Amino acid sequence: MYTSLFSHPSCIEHDTGIGHPECPERLKAVLAALEGEAFHFLDRREAPRAEVEQLARVHPVAYIERVLASIPAEGHVELDNDTILSPSSGEAALRAAGAVCAAVDAVMTGEARNAFCATRPPGHHAEIAKAMGFCLFNNVAVGAEQARKVHGISRVAVIDFDVHHGNGTQDIFQNDPGLFYASIHQAPLYPGTGFVEERGVADNIVNVPLPAMSGSPEFRHAMSSRIFPALEHFLPELIMISAGFDAHTRDPLASLHLVDDDYVWVTRKLGEFAREYCGARIVSTLEGGYDIRALASSCAAHVQELMAA
Repeated sequence: MYTSLFSHPSCIEHDTGIGHPECPERLKAVLAALEGEAFHFLDRREAPRAEVEQLARVHPVAYIERVLASIPAEGHVELDNDTILSPSSGEAALRAAGAVCAAVDAVMTGEARNAFCATRPPGHHAEIAKAMGFCLFNNVAVGAEQARKVHGISRVAVIDFDVHHGNGTQDIFQNDPGLFYASIHQAPLYPGTGFVEERGVADNIVNVPLPAMSGSPEFRHAMSSRIFPALEHFLPELIMISAGFDAHTRDPLASLHLVDDDYVWVTRKLGEFAREYCGARIVSTLEGGYDIRALASSCAAHVQELMAA
């Protein structure tokens, strides 16, 4: 079995306007980095559109319809100061959520060992009925429900190492003991959530805020002492990753100091855990990362480690 890569050209066509950090160049750089010789054996697949039924396991139908109805015929529409829509944004958002659902299907049926979704817009800030932080639909949460509703598993874990707390994923997961969410993020920082005392209905939420200027030692210690033990206690049947690369030392939107090797390390550790506890099943999806060069190199390191898992 191979590592599968899910993407779609429409995700590049999602236009957020001049100067916006969540820009098409991000995904272009990631896909270019994944064309190298080391990625010859990636199983490359076109992301399908998510169906309304899939999205509606997470988001109210009225919200889904409202977002899609907001897509402009031309120009741009602001849902908030950060979250910008263009004529291609609806298709991109459906493909981004659909990629994660298709990746879950491939991994759960054994067609792929693990998978990475190179898509945009990202998703982890999208709450049950609120778009924010560049995000329209919560892609990873939609994928988690695909795993539970279609493939019959009961416990799905999401590990989020984006530098920003995934308030949307926590919002969706916190009252469901079959869903586990762990986030390591800089604090204080947007969106101002992710406190240690936010633990969910069954201790199924684990937040590890790191102060600005934290680097590799703090990151690895926090993962090893807080997140990995909680993950082992939860015993997921599928591990999903909200793979943001904006904790990188080069990133302009935050002040942590991770390097490419930290993403290799955490991916390797999660791969080891997945092999021991859940049949090696991992689905990872792109979230943030706003220095183009750092995003490309750290994302490539992450995918190369998935291929070795």
